[in-house]
Amino acid sequence: MASTTRDLTQGPIGKTLLVFSLPILAGNVLQSLNGSINAIWVGHYLGEAAITATANANNLLFALIGLMFGIGMAATILVAQAMGARNLPQAKRVIGTSATLFGAASIGISVLGWQFSGHILALLGTPPEAQPLAVAYLRVIFLAIPLLYLFTFVSAVMRGAGDTRTPFYFLLLVVLLDTALNPLFIFGWGPVPAMGIAGSSMATLVAHSIGFAALLAWLRWRAHPLWIGSAELHLFVPDGRILRALIVKGLPMGAQMVLISMSMLMLMGMVNSHGVQLSSAYGASLQLWTYVQMPAMAIGAACSSMAAQNVGAGLWKRVDATARAGVLCNVLMTGTLIALAVAADRQVLSLFLPDGSAALETARHLNHIAIGSFLFFGVTFVISGVVRSTGAVVAPLVILALALWGVRVPFAQWLQPILGVDAIWWSFPVSAACAMLLSLGYYRWGGWRKARMLTPAADPLATPAEVGGLPPSPVCSQSDDRLATAR
Repeated sequence: MASTTRDLTQGPIGKTLLVFSLPILAGNVLQSLNGSINAIWVGHYLGEAAITATANANNLLFALIGLMFGIGMAATILVAQAMGARNLPQAKRVIGTSATLFGAASIGISVLGWQFSGHILALLGTPPEAQPLAVAYLRVIFLAIPLLYLFTFVSAVMRGAGDTRTPFYFLLLVVLLDTALNPLFIFGWGPVPAMGIAGSSMATLVAHSIGFAALLAWLRWRAHPLWIGSAELHLFVPDGRILRALIVKGLPMGAQMVLISMSMLMLMGMVNSHGVQLSSAYGASLQLWTYVQMPAMAIGAACSSMAAQNVGAGLWKRVDATARAGVLCNVLMTGTLIALAVAADRQVLSLFLPDGSAALETARHLNHIAIGSFLFFGVTFVISGVVRSTGAVVAPLVILALALWGVRVPFAQWLQPILGVDAIWWSFPVSAACAMLLSLGYYRWGGWRKARMLTPAADPLATPAEVGGLPPSPVCSQSDDRLATAR
């Protein structure tokens, strides 16, 4: 393994983007396979109530960590801008401050989640037969949150610095451990007791504990450029200017995750009201959709890091070229996967349901309606990633809010008397198309190029805004010579 950073400000756009994104895509495949294998164990051997429990619990988990995820995204952009500006000390300052904030937030979410998971699942309307299973599963997951998301955070900032290979190798270790430990903890063997559905989340806890410890040890041993050594521990004391950027920029990005998850929770509540059969069909479809959206998420994440490095270097033509290449890749790759998923959905969906389940045909029906939305999602994900690379975070949040809460949720709820339960499935492509059109419009005519991630050092109270009149170069370090030259 080579723990090297990658300069994304040079080389051909398309090839550089593809090579940089492949480890991210491979990592997404690993995570999805891991989740799917776990879902097969749970669905096939523990029943429809168990798969419904994991679907409800995972949606809740996604909602609770959304704001913290935004902080990680803000840190990734700041690190990428600093690396593009050839400012390694600034990148380390960002990592130290964000690691402290990220760790404290994840511990708080873990404690609160353990305490109130049962109450929230009840408010969600989790079917009574699935609720005890969901609580047992979710409480162990909450214990794993600090390790799980610190692992994700370290991987994300390494990606911002252009290193996607190292996180992939250690993610592979985590997935192999999780996959191997799932049946052991679910069914028990020798001195290991059978834990049922809680065993699936216990495997996640143990695997991430080992993986995160191994990642830190390896980075220290290889002296990775981003490693903060014993002589630099002061960097973990939060820098006020960076902390402000992480919060001011991270909260809107995290709020996007919350908006997505809360809308999914609303839809899950609508689905739950129709019983376990429809809930299990929806849960199985969610597993399939995870694979369909993988290229969009991989290319989008690569575009965000690549664009941020070029923003830091002041290379705006490469930023626009990155957006175009990302959209084209997503259309081709996601479109191909949608066609394959529709053609083979009977075989794939049956993997996540008990043999002979009546929910299979229901899952196929809703999949045929909703799966096309991921083509629009891919375009939106790339455009939003490029826009956010400058620090423009409010407009993507507003666009997402309009698409989800102005279109998707009302469409699914208000049109059920007319379309029946199909209104829920049709709400996906309708809202996704609206988000794509709004995102493209903002990219073309919005003022995202004038945004900043950090306020100028000389004026710490200045507004880090997406407003006119500011130089079109987000600031990593006002004293950095390369930024001054790029202007």
